[in-house]
Amino acid sequence: MTTYKDYIKEIEARKAQGLHPKPIDGAELLSEIITQIKDVDNANREDSLKFFIYNVVPGTTAAATVKAKFLKAIILGESIVKEITPTFGLELLSHMKGGPSVEVLLDLALGNDESIAKQAAEVLKTQVFLYEADTERLEAAYKSGNAIAKELLESYAKAEFFTKLPEVEEEIDIVTYIAGVGDISTDLLSPGGDAHSRSDRELHGQCIFEHNKDMQNELKALKEQHPDKRVMLVAEKGTMGVGSSRMSGVNNVALWTGIQASPYVPFINFAPVIAGTNGISPIFLTTVGVTGGIGIDLKNWKKQVDAAGNAVVDANGDPVLEEVYSVETGTVLTINTKEKKLYKDGEALIDISASLTPQKMEFIKAGGSYAVVFGKKLQTLAAKVLGINMPLVYAPSKEIHVEGQGLTAVEKIFNKNAVGTLTDKALHTGSDVRVEVNIVGSQDTTGLMTSQELEAMAATIISPIVDAGYQSGCHTASVWDDKSKANIPKLMKFMNDFGLITGRDPKGNYHAMTDVIHKVLNDLTVSDWDIIIGGDSHTRMSKGVAFGADSGTVALALATGEASMPIPQSVKVTFKGLMRSYMDFRDVVHATQQQMLKQYGGENVFQGRVIEVHIGTLTSDQAFTFTDWTAEMKAKASICISEDDTLIESLEIARDRIQIMIKKGMDNDNQVLQGLVDKANNRIAEIKSGAKPALRPDANAKYYAEVVIDLDEIAEPMIADPDVNNEDVSKRYTHDTIRPLSYYGGTKQVDLGFVGSCMVHKGDMKILAQMLKNIEAQHGKVEFKAPLVVAPPTYNIVDELKAEGDWEVLQKYSGFEFDDNAPKGAARTKYENMLYLERPGCNLCMGNQEKAEPGDTVMATSTRLFQGRVVKDTGEKKGESLLSSTPVVVLSTILGRTPTMEEYEAAVDGIVLTRFKPSQKQLSTAAV
Repeated sequence: MTTYKDYIKEIEARKAQGLHPKPIDGAELLSEIITQIKDVDNANREDSLKFFIYNVVPGTTAAATVKAKFLKAIILGESIVKEITPTFGLELLSHMKGGPSVEVLLDLALGNDESIAKQAAEVLKTQVFLYEADTERLEAAYKSGNAIAKELLESYAKAEFFTKLPEVEEEIDIVTYIAGVGDISTDLLSPGGDAHSRSDRELHGQCIFEHNKDMQNELKALKEQHPDKRVMLVAEKGTMGVGSSRMSGVNNVALWTGIQASPYVPFINFAPVIAGTNGISPIFLTTVGVTGGIGIDLKNWKKQVDAAGNAVVDANGDPVLEEVYSVETGTVLTINTKEKKLYKDGEALIDISASLTPQKMEFIKAGGSYAVVFGKKLQTLAAKVLGINMPLVYAPSKEIHVEGQGLTAVEKIFNKNAVGTLTDKALHTGSDVRVEVNIVGSQDTTGLMTSQELEAMAATIISPIVDAGYQSGCHTASVWDDKSKANIPKLMKFMNDFGLITGRDPKGNYHAMTDVIHKVLNDLTVSDWDIIIGGDSHTRMSKGVAFGADSGTVALALATGEASMPIPQSVKVTFKGLMRSYMDFRDVVHATQQQMLKQYGGENVFQGRVIEVHIGTLTSDQAFTFTDWTAEMKAKASICISEDDTLIESLEIARDRIQIMIKKGMDNDNQVLQGLVDKANNRIAEIKSGAKPALRPDANAKYYAEVVIDLDEIAEPMIADPDVNNEDVSKRYTHDTIRPLSYYGGTKQVDLGFVGSCMVHKGDMKILAQMLKNIEAQHGKVEFKAPLVVAPPTYNIVDELKAEGDWEVLQKYSGFEFDDNAPKGAARTKYENMLYLERPGCNLCMGNQEKAEPGDTVMATSTRLFQGRVVKDTGEKKGESLLSSTPVVVLSTILGRTPTMEEYEAAVDGIVLTRFKPSQKQLSTAAV
């Protein structure tokens, strides 16, 4: 059976799902299609032409190479296809976004046929995805006197690929659609359970609104009623896009409401419009910029104040909100991009300048941030080759320097890693900065999209300035099903060939490592001055500063070694008082959020900012518990300020774990991992010698806010509650409802416990083992009244627990233990009342494989309490995911309910949960 016939069969199968033909990315299929096009009598010729013209994935895919070569033959007259003239062939090449298409265009532009060369040059002037091999050809041709090469370089130096684009419309008419009340998780736009389909954009688009057909039909009807307007998706009384960057979420919104990027490339849309009463989650807003979209902070509800100007609160102490203006579904509004205001019926509602900064306007004009990033790079290179000053085309970067003001930790890191700045002075918050990136991480459920983005931007190898790139296998660890078997090996090979260290070896020479990506990146970060970009919102390291990002921004960082963003504001967090012996550091994390909200009258001062946490004395594994949770605090990032000795210990732990990876055979030909070991040793030596102590902010640095956490106030375990039955829908699933254990009175039923995810470390596993021994000693046996699922985050932890005897304890009480030689092929749907030892990885937290039974109340150590993430609702009961410390989770499953304080204290008696005393040393440098 031929490849084409297989494709037709697949098309018929997709028709039954209401889907169009899948875009072609393979060379074999497209070669067969071309053979049928050449045969004028072939029965499949008409369909083959349509597939060739309209249904080939661009960039560096194998199919794109075949398509570009055939178009070259047509343009040169070597092949005659009456439906594709040479002029049309050049137009098709212009939509293929770099790689083989640029190579062909350069062949034609630098060739001997003058007429074709001129036409090809005009197309090349519109292209921005040129890499070193392409620009080196141009430079060589220019130096040898080629007039076309000179013309192209002059065009690039003027950035005509940008300046000749149409200007952004002055007025953009929109119609609102309220997608939900309260914070909207990206799971609503792209559910975790549909992660396997993200690379199939049309198929994945069917899952928007968690497959809610009524909402989808409402959206369709709204578009039909307002064909001349764009639909703006709104999070009413909440923040849009919390939880993750999730490029697939923005892709789905764009697919349903945006504009098709090219008539010859299916299912790639851009220019979505997204809004929230409290704006857009920071990392999700970055993703909106990737697609040339607009994200708006509506501020359409505000806190009521009394005559004295104090906030009015309800019976629960929460601020009472009043509506400033309505954005109910079907409301017609106008975005004025010149005045930078939002209008209704000719009346200005709010200023939206933050949504339409000069840089964001450039993204909108160019159809996304990639084109701007690559355009700036190409313009710089062309001007350098020509030996001219680069004309000012793009909006100049805002560079802010405040004389006499010190630097926060993030300001110091950005200044150290900045490139292309216009001043030698230190830059402060608000400055637009391009920075070099040290570590880049790609996770497996977004990695397929990242590989597609790399192909689309014609990248073939990781930037040499990146210290290390890592591709994880953690989000598909718990269930190795047919979808994973089909997708993940292909992803691992692509990323391994690209130059990343991969959790799975495409050649099968080392044991698959399904470790949680954030844990691996935390170990790969071997300097407190590093910048890390990762394809997940929990890219929050305890060393350096890390930013969670969408799959496209990850691709951009891998390809260029750079990221661009304004230097964020910072909030300083310090601690006072003493931590009780029976408290876990997870309780400190939750109390931080609770006390911050109390100190600032319900305002989340962390949102969109960097939390500079003066943690001082906690090593990286435990400190990561804090930084990891900052994603739920809605912070943009976090930075740990550590004492020198603490940082040295953290770096030594990281170095030793990297050496274990090397021993496993995970290093590549470029010895990337060995390079990190050397870098760690150098940084340790700098600290020990005093040549360069641990990173500290200046004493006179300026912060947006300062929060002091009183450890004396934390008298009992703290639980983040989704508050699923709150009458105010906007207050459900927010991560802001933090309750003490006693709130539940020892009576709330718990149906399932989960110890795992990136929030736990080796210490949690040891606590679990000791608690089981304690309970057996106290009661004569260990009996679970609810299932307890345990997923260690890394294999290193499992190995260390085995060496220290704790794994044997866990085995004794477990009814299931993972087997790497026979991984589960299907997700578990029912649980018995016993302990499950699951494979290292994300497990329940991710929600794309294992889930709790619908309607369950789950007590978990993980990070996500969003509706449907860990547990779905039933018709009778809402599923609940309560988040707490390991001791609370374990005891809840033993009892089948929340424990009382007396039961809790007895269960942890004699166990060292966390030794944490605020640092008594100076964690800042002298004022500048």
